[in-house]
This record gives sequence, structure tokens and C-alpha cells, in this order.
Amino acid sequence: MRIIFFDTETTGGGEDDRLLQLAVKGRSSDTLGIHGGDVIINAIYKPPLPISIDSMAVHHITEKMVTGKPTFAEAEEYADLKNIFEHTNTVAVAHNAAFDIAMLSREGIRPASTICTYKVARALDADEKIGQYRLQYLRYLLQIEIDATAHDAMGDVLVLEALFERLLDTMKEQEGSEEAALQRMIAISSEPVLFTTFRFGKYRGKRIEEVAQNDKGYLTWLLNEKRKDPAGEADWIHTLEQYLNARA
Repeated sequence: MRIIFFDTETTGGGEDDRLLQLAVKGRSSDTLGIHGGDVIINAIYKPPLPISIDSMAVHHITEKMVTGKPTFAEAEEYADLKNIFEHTNTVAVAHNAAFDIAMLSREGIRPASTICTYKVARALDADEKIGQYRLQYLRYLLQIEIDATAHDAMGDVLVLEALFERLLDTMKEQEGSEEAALQRMIAISSEPVLFTTFRFGKYRGKRIEEVAQNDKGYLTWLLNEKRKDPAGEADWIHTLEQYLNARA
């Protein structure tokens, strides 16, 4: 089994936005004993549409920085990266993987198998004691001491790799072996998250079940909003549909 950690920086977060930076770090395993790896790629590409100002303010990649760069599909490493991601022996790890996978799919790459550390972290927090599950929040919550720049693709990959190790150790305690732990992480990552509590908006801190009983119209409105721009919103769309169907 080959495990790769990856992160993208993009022109924006919409369903038409595209990749402009990709970082991938690989690791290998013999009989699933995971051990060190190397940087496979850390590169900036020229996207086929403008970079939004909001995105520049996060990752600091400007139009000037991508001028003269090839598009991702034209890059000489594209074919090798496609083979790596799509190989049946590769497990691609990302945080909030649905977003990054959507960006790769727009470039014609569809990972064969994935682990989403966001979903795994949520699954391990059954009592919902953690305030947030964002990568940088978990970095500081778990006191991951690492020299890495947030919102740079490679910086986020380095944090991701360290977070994965923590989650894998916890999962091994539950499942009994590394092989079983990895398979459980893959299974969790393939399933949509069913949220139970609002962590935003006017019902922040409220149980979704309670809101469904008292203000079904809000759930219907929110579902329609999520469907307008569904990139990265699969879990919320699934959750809202489930609660609305239950009430129906």
C-alpha cells in the first residue's frame, strides 16, 4: 500500500473554480508498517480562470505568480501524478478531502481510494467535545509542533501528515491493528457525515433535530442554499436531507 498526502490551493471555493497549487508527499508501507517518504510535487500552475481576491487573501498566490506557468494538465508531471492517484494500491489522504478531490476531478484525476482526516477526526470525537475540525484548529489543539505555513499547500500537507499519524494511532487502539485501522479510516471517509449540531448561524450550538421540529423552514432554506454551490457541501446536503425526510 502506498499512502500519499495532498493539498490544493485554488482560485476559489465554487463549483467552477480550479486548482493552482498542488503539493503531494508520499509514504510507503511494507506489511502496512508505514514509514517515511519524499515530496512528490509542490508546484504552482496557471489556472484557466482568474484567482479570486478572497482566495489570494488566504493563500497569497497572485496572478503575477502564475504568469508563464503551465496549466496543470500541460505540466510534464501530470501523467505521473494521474497514475499515482489512480493506482489501485494508492490511498490518498487529505483534510476535508471532498473539496480537494473535486478540484482534482476537474483536472481529470480521480483517486482510487481516499482517507479524509476531517471525517476521521469527527468519527473519533463521538461526544462532539472538539470545538472545530479545521486542520489548523486540530494542529494547535493536538499540539502538533511542526514548522509549516498555513494555507500553503505543502505547509498544510506537513500538518496533515502529522495529524494522520495521531488519528491512526488512536484508530489502532480501537481496531487492534494498523491494517484494520486503515480500512476503518477508508470506510469512514467513503460515507457522508451526518451532523447533529449547528456550529454556525442563528442556531449555533442547537441540535439539528430540535431545529427540524421547531423551524423546518430554516432547514429547507439552508438545503437550497447548499445546493446552489454544492462544492464541498455533500455532508451538509446529506444531513439536511436526512432530517427533512425524517420530519416528513
